[in-house]
Amino acid sequence: MEIVKPRTLSGFMELLPGKQLQFEKMAGIIRDAYASYGFTPLDTPAIEDAKILLAKGGGETEKQIYRFQKGDSDLALRFDLTVPLAKYVALHYSELAFPFRRFQISKVYRGERAQRGRFREFYQADIDVIGDGRLDILNEAEIPAIIYRVFRGFGLSRFQIRVNNRKILNGFYAMLGLQDRGGDIMRAVDKLDKIGPEKVRLLLLEDCGLTEDQADQILRFIAIRGANTQVLEALEDYQGRSELFDQGLAELKAVTANLAAFGVPEENFAVDLTIARGLDYYTGTVYETMLLDHPQIGSVCSGGRYDNLAGYYIDKPLPGVGISIGLTRLFYVLDEQGLLNPALPCAPADVLVLPMTADPGPAIALAQTLREGGLRVQLYGEQRKFKQKMAYANKLGVPFAALLGEDELAAGVCAVKDMRTGRQVTLPPAEAPAYIRGALDAGDCPLILEKS
Repeated sequence: MEIVKPRTLSGFMELLPGKQLQFEKMAGIIRDAYASYGFTPLDTPAIEDAKILLAKGGGETEKQIYRFQKGDSDLALRFDLTVPLAKYVALHYSELAFPFRRFQISKVYRGERAQRGRFREFYQADIDVIGDGRLDILNEAEIPAIIYRVFRGFGLSRFQIRVNNRKILNGFYAMLGLQDRGGDIMRAVDKLDKIGPEKVRLLLLEDCGLTEDQADQILRFIAIRGANTQVLEALEDYQGRSELFDQGLAELKAVTANLAAFGVPEENFAVDLTIARGLDYYTGTVYETMLLDHPQIGSVCSGGRYDNLAGYYIDKPLPGVGISIGLTRLFYVLDEQGLLNPALPCAPADVLVLPMTADPGPAIALAQTLREGGLRVQLYGEQRKFKQKMAYANKLGVPFAALLGEDELAAGVCAVKDMRTGRQVTLPPAEAPAYIRGALDAGDCPLILEKS
């Protein structure tokens, strides 16, 4: 039989067990935060009818989507989790209670060029609220407030949720007579952090067909800076010239006021007129989240308001707002930057039970006692020498090993060894769970380290 050399495709991430456990820790923090705000978990198929996924996506979506034929079926892998959600809500409209609040942590697929920190298969962690007919602006402030809780749960404090409103941008472009080119302009502006203002200006001139004066006015507008109140006051100078602009400004003021009411400190959110979001379906508030000490990472969480997405699947207005954490990319860049806490426990078990006699029965019973005591327990069943068993425990990184030999069985006890300190005690099996739980010191160990 020919041996095929194993390899992982470019743009797909596989983790060793320790890293996978860190990844699951991150996903668990997100899941708990989402659930605490009353969002229900949801999963949708990875493969959909291509017409479903491309109903609104178009443009860049169609270029990057994985699309294939199976028999007479035109199929595609989901590009994100928002479009499948719109389909889901339209399909189950009569069975759902609105506003419908869901979270989903699942893989998505994009056929873009694989590069450092950019993947073709990756996890997104999304929350969305879908309304029936209307959706109150309060939801547009609660969504980033939840993201604030998530990032604080990671152990981070130096991050910033940047907020804008596409109605402000579209209204401003309308003032310049550019309402028909708003989407193209926003996609160019969305590249500002990556390529800088001079190259964005070239895109506005060459790709969007703007005059030099129009390009300069746009760059001056998005360069408005200052505290949130200062930016909002500067925007008031443009009021009265576009109804759409005025509506967007009123919404942005409401979002910033409610974010403060939700307890998000101002240092963690900012009005930023450069935030546009490249996808076509956003219609109102938009968000991006940055790690302040690592601007080179770019946005690690983004989203916004969309009013018309489900209209391609159902003849009812179902507005929504949501946000997405690019979980795979975030994990990758944090690991690459050395920001994942090396002290974070990443063993698959709290205790490794090591039978030291021919009869495995007592060891099986001990493992069950420890599990019933709330511990994660692995039973080592291989017939190996003691040194090899301990080497296995060390390689797994388990904090405790429980040993049962002839002496322990005769005395009705078990030996519990702290693999971190080398300290070993003997005690009755019924007392072992409480002892081990008391000695475990994971506590409030943060997932991510910040600069001191």
